[in-house]
Amino acid sequence: MKKMTKAQRIENRDGWLFMAPAMVILLTLVVFAIIASFFLAFTEWNFLSGLKGIKFVAFDNFIKLFTRDRKFKMALGNTILYAVTVAPISILLALVFAYMINDKVYFKKFNRLCFFVPYISSMVALAAVFRFLFRSDGPINLILTTFGVQDVPKWLTNSTLCKIPIICVMVYAGIGFNLIVYMAALQNVPRELYEAAEVDGASGIRQFFRITLPLLSPTTWMVTLVSIIYVARTFNEVYSMFVSFAGGTAGSGNAAITVMYYIYWMFYDQGKVNYAAAAAILFLIVILLITVIQRAVSKKFVHYV
Repeated sequence: MKKMTKAQRIENRDGWLFMAPAMVILLTLVVFAIIASFFLAFTEWNFLSGLKGIKFVAFDNFIKLFTRDRKFKMALGNTILYAVTVAPISILLALVFAYMINDKVYFKKFNRLCFFVPYISSMVALAAVFRFLFRSDGPINLILTTFGVQDVPKWLTNSTLCKIPIICVMVYAGIGFNLIVYMAALQNVPRELYEAAEVDGASGIRQFFRITLPLLSPTTWMVTLVSIIYVARTFNEVYSMFVSFAGGTAGSGNAAITVMYYIYWMFYDQGKVNYAAAAAILFLIVILLITVIQRAVSKKFVHYV
């Protein structure tokens, strides 16, 4: 083994010194938190009682989550609802807009910027805008009144309708990222394929379904996974739209609650650290399963160039 020179040793030392602050933060705030969550998920503990109050209860916390906790079932159902609505809608709209903007249109860069700005904007600001839009006297109900609707919906207080503003703000915020990714993928589609299709008399719609979609399938599977994970960790949208502005629950009777909000609510409001840890572990397992399934399915349906 070749012996390092003095200059190389100094370079390695400086590298470790520069990495040390980030490594300390990673170990304390991420790695330690994950290990502690796995441990606490199998215990019953009120952190006010100190370390002596820790009691090992095996899988009781997980059993209670699925059998006795109605709010966790509601949170899980809402999270699945958001995932199966927000992800497909945002991906479809992003693909359509990317295909349109990628063509010969004016102000292509400006249009791309307009779509991407909501993705990098503050969710608190977006939630405030959509809360205003869906208020009882907001623009949406004013439009409905103009079209003759007398009994306008109470979007923010109805236990069923309160999910619609959450879905809308997540779709609006999520289009930008998917659109940028799709536009980058469209640049890699060989132009010769379209030219050959035009010679054969294929219409634009036929070219889209026969050329564009198959070649974009790797990108579609990637943005699908990212979108599902993005929706599954929904917290800011619910908290900003209902709790921080209204000072109440997440919708009517917590009807808009998600798994991430449930974890926050259990830990900070209820002080049930073990419940929050168990829910977090289940959430991690679900995300891992989605990733594994997505990778397995993509091998059969993705067209790799």
